[in-house]
Amino acid sequence: MIRIFSVAILASFTLQGCMFAPGQHMDTSQIVRDGTSENSRIELIQITPKLIAMDLATQSKEEIPSELLSYSPESYRIGANDLLFITVWDHPELTAPSGPQQQIDANGRLVRPDGTLFYPYVGNVTASGKTIEELRDYISSRLSQFVESPQVDVSVLRFASQKIIVSGAVIKAGQQPLTTTPLSVVEAVGAAGVDPFNADLSNLTLTRDGRQYKLDLDALNRQKNSQLPNVYLKTGDQLYLSYNDRKRIYVMGEVAQPRALTFKTKTMNLSDVLGSVGGLNQITSNGDAVYVIRGVENVDKEPTKIFQLEASSPSAMALATRFDVQAQDVVYVGPANVTRWNRFISQLLPSASLVGIGAAARNDLSEAGSR
Repeated sequence: MIRIFSVAILASFTLQGCMFAPGQHMDTSQIVRDGTSENSRIELIQITPKLIAMDLATQSKEEIPSELLSYSPESYRIGANDLLFITVWDHPELTAPSGPQQQIDANGRLVRPDGTLFYPYVGNVTASGKTIEELRDYISSRLSQFVESPQVDVSVLRFASQKIIVSGAVIKAGQQPLTTTPLSVVEAVGAAGVDPFNADLSNLTLTRDGRQYKLDLDALNRQKNSQLPNVYLKTGDQLYLSYNDRKRIYVMGEVAQPRALTFKTKTMNLSDVLGSVGGLNQITSNGDAVYVIRGVENVDKEPTKIFQLEASSPSAMALATRFDVQAQDVVYVGPANVTRWNRFISQLLPSASLVGIGAAARNDLSEAGSR
């Protein structure tokens, strides 16, 4: 028994370097608080109302580039592959040469690849580049030589000459036609449908004339009097909505469901992060040991920052709703002291039992040999 007790004591002293806790534990005793040392590569910063206020003061308002807001769509201009329907009132032979019983598309006039179409009594007409009003006036003036006071109307049955492309984390990726009604960025993304699980709403890229513009849909939509609905598209524009698969927050330690979280906005507050994993483990966690670790990937360039929230009080949790966690941050919740002690005991006792079994077996063998 004396030997067994000695082994247990030796094991306890061996594990004291881990603070009686197998597994993860954050020792903050050697971390410089608030970066007071120039040589420190790690800063421990308390999450306080002052810190929240400073972060809010440095946040810049999301702006839309002026060249996007200044673009105003002009009247629709007809182009190749558009299908037109030309009506001459009181002259059905000109309006529906295939007969009124045919579907309306059968009586449409397709603009050929060279931008022209044929119309009776008028001949080949250069339609490409003309507005609907300009083409109507042209056909009316030419028909007036054969028809008295012709009443001509032109409409587009199928828009095919001008288009934009939407791709990325959307449900209906592909081309969208531009019509006589101007198409905005908001309408184009809405028509494509945002993938609710995989989209990053803070990173929409608009490519126009070889230049890329980054738009934060989430931030712009939350701003009062947002100008985002006034950003209109023109033919050739490309919209790409990024995926959020590389935008993660890693939640570890004493929480209900440790895991990596993906999110679809620019930031996510600490309260939402903890709520998404089921909150702190009420039995094993230390409410004063909630840490947000930031900048590990850039440790060679600037110090890693560790933000600490003492979340044991309800007022501290109110701060969590105002503290934004960023992509690639690690959120770690430390264990309570009693939890670490219980874990030490739970691992120590099985070892002591094995030692006891071995000692008992050795004693049995000794007694048997002496008989």
